[in-house]
Amino acid sequence: MFPKISPRLSLRRPLPWVLAAAVAVLALVVSVLVVSNTRTGSAATAHGVLDEVSAAQDTARGNHGTYASLWLKGNDRTLEQRAGTLRAEGADDVRVIECGAGWLAGTRVDGQVFLRSSEARDAIEQDPAKVRLPDCISAEARDSLLADLGVPREWPEPDAARLAAPAEDPGYRPAYHLTPEQRWMNDPQRPFFLDGAWHYYYLYNADYPEGNGTEWFHATSTDLVHWKDEGVAIGKFRNGLGDIETGTAVVDTEGTAGFGKGAVIAVLTQQDAGVQRQSMFYSTDQGHTFTSYEQNPVMDNPGEEHWRDPRILRDEDHNQWVMLLAEGHKIGFYTSTDLKAWTYASSFERDGLGILECPDFFQLDVDGDPAKRTWVLAAGANGAAEDRTTGTAYWTGSWDGKAFTTSNEQHQWLDAGADFYAAVTWDDPRLTDGQRKASRHAIGWMNNWAYARQLPTEGWYGADSVVRDIRLQSDGGRPTLVSVPTPALGSLEGPPEQVPAQELDDGAGAPLPVPETGAFKIDVELENSGADAEARVQLQNGEGTYASVGYDFRNGTAFVVRDGDAASTGEGAKRSARAEAAPNNARAAGKTQEKVDDAYRQVRSVASPAVDGKVKLTIYVDRSSVEVFVNGGQRTLTSLVFPQEGPAGARLAGVGGTVSLTAATVTPLAATR
Repeated sequence: MFPKISPRLSLRRPLPWVLAAAVAVLALVVSVLVVSNTRTGSAATAHGVLDEVSAAQDTARGNHGTYASLWLKGNDRTLEQRAGTLRAEGADDVRVIECGAGWLAGTRVDGQVFLRSSEARDAIEQDPAKVRLPDCISAEARDSLLADLGVPREWPEPDAARLAAPAEDPGYRPAYHLTPEQRWMNDPQRPFFLDGAWHYYYLYNADYPEGNGTEWFHATSTDLVHWKDEGVAIGKFRNGLGDIETGTAVVDTEGTAGFGKGAVIAVLTQQDAGVQRQSMFYSTDQGHTFTSYEQNPVMDNPGEEHWRDPRILRDEDHNQWVMLLAEGHKIGFYTSTDLKAWTYASSFERDGLGILECPDFFQLDVDGDPAKRTWVLAAGANGAAEDRTTGTAYWTGSWDGKAFTTSNEQHQWLDAGADFYAAVTWDDPRLTDGQRKASRHAIGWMNNWAYARQLPTEGWYGADSVVRDIRLQSDGGRPTLVSVPTPALGSLEGPPEQVPAQELDDGAGAPLPVPETGAFKIDVELENSGADAEARVQLQNGEGTYASVGYDFRNGTAFVVRDGDAASTGEGAKRSARAEAAPNNARAAGKTQEKVDDAYRQVRSVASPAVDGKVKLTIYVDRSSVEVFVNGGQRTLTSLVFPQEGPAGARLAGVGGTVSLTAATVTPLAATR
């Protein structure tokens, strides 16, 4: 018989084994936790940098009542100015945006991007879709931050059918530029974003060339590249005050005009019997249809010959609406609280630029630095006194709520080509305020009044430039607008084809693999070989060169020459299949093509010095235009071109010596219509 064992003894005997097992389990758990929480390499560096950002935002909010922005490579040091220097060792870049009630930060480490927001202050994410965003930061703002950190947006390759030559010859109808389906277009009207789409209007004359008078034609887009025609939104000659001319449409978020919050208010010029007045139209269906305000005009003409093109913007700093009017050689400034009653504030006068038209007024940060926030005043002007043609001139300076004061009396030009006029600019309301002041969009009428009615298009007349993104950049100590193609144009790009590096000798030149559609982009990098020669991209139809885009290393200028095209020579213009079949086709009936005004044949050039002996040209070619971006958009040249009949081609050549081609790419571009 076994002796009795006390309960106490039975518990004591297994205790060493229990303790050993418990220690082993605890060690395993601790080791798992340590391994899972130990960050190494890029993630550890990113976590440390974003911890710094989180702490700095707490300090900034505590000391100044608001969060702050930052961009190490973009010259925005606001967060450091408010909270002290951030330790960002190991990070390639850091970008922070804020919206008042929250913030989003990203850092690039070893080529990888890590994100954190004020909604999850201890977490880091590499998948942008998993980042918890504050309510006041949109997905578009997040994507813009990612682009700043070098994460390009990826676009699906366009449909093969859009990259192929159309079944019917389109003649000069552009593949990817906005044009009217028929008849006439001119001045762009500034777009606005509402209910998931951009709303854009342009002046349209459905009676051209037989009748006069313009109205507002409406187009919408989700990406500023692909456009949908919506029809006439504001018709002409319907309220007894004349046709519908240039103006501004704004979203009246707070309903200041009395037509409800979110109503779209258009204030524009109407002209009757030569008298220009400003009228108001309002829309309560997102800008698709408008009603004439019963007490029009809201501004009657005080006796001025030129009194038109109202540009309206919201001045939040002074709780007012601001209007700019083109008044001959000056721009008038007016203010209002309700968009109806306007009070004269001041004027800005300049001689030597002809009759000023289509003013614009906006803020941008110089070099991306909010501490250098600057006002820009722009207007359509005539540069004949400077051996230029018409274009968009601009000045930079300050605004005190009543008057604009320039920081430099000398104007600059937004584009040096012959065909970029009546430009409008706008920002994206989905972005944070800081992002909206870093860059904005721009579009221009791609034409020139000197010859707009003499060009060899049939059935349609006029086109717009591609949308560009502009920013203010220091150039020799002076703020200068820099333009680049808007990134969404990447959605049109087909497979690129590389061109081997080579020496471009004086002579016939090397052929480029351009598509037969006539719609493509050429990127070239050129280097001076010591001969001070020219390099030319020769655009051809068959064996002939109709236009050349080039760079002259002798004087550091880029240029466009189009003296061999159909408009310049008056010979060999293309005829589209649709126009050939149309009744009353003037040219099909034997009418000869007229030559254009001599202004068309002038060489257009712009100074843009080579950087370390190298120059980069990005050239967007469509069936009747070229848009040239020099050295990353420091300068631009926009020109219409009209090739004669014959297959599309292009060559690279040196002129007057040898130039080195260090890199080149040809990218086909898809049609948008």
